[in-house]
Amino acid sequence: METMTSLEKEMVENLLPQKFPFVMVDAMYSYTETSLVSGLKIQQDNIFVNDELFLEAGLIEHMAQSVALHTGYQYFLRNEIAPTGYIGSIKEIEIKKLPRLNDNIQSEVTILQEFAGITLVNIVTKLNNEEIANGQMKTVLAK
Repeated sequence: METMTSLEKEMVENLLPQKFPFVMVDAMYSYTETSLVSGLKIQQDNIFVNDELFLEAGLIEHMAQSVALHTGYQYFLRNEIAPTGYIGSIKEIEIKKLPRLNDNIQSEVTILQEFAGITLVNIVTKLNNEEIANGQMKTVLAK
């Protein structure tokens, strides 16, 4: 099982299909074939910041892009171009607390099932080791 720790912001951005100002992941702290821990520092120029709060839509997008980063890094390791992926469904997202400007959030993605380009994941987002959001998503790779 391949394990990687601490990817820099520029490399992370190269692995994501999203581009500024829509990038909601700026770090990768760990990677395995079935998991990933990503991060984001909430900056003033983030399009999902309002009144110094990172909005719910931003949290959900951060979670989705964390899944995309796992896929992107998987393809990078195989020297292949990652296909575009889409959110197929979002299930049971719970947002307990919104992070604030300059906070650093981390999301742990766990692959529950992967078959024929469809991936079911569990995602837990934390701020200072406190869980602030969780849920499940199904992503689909474009053919």
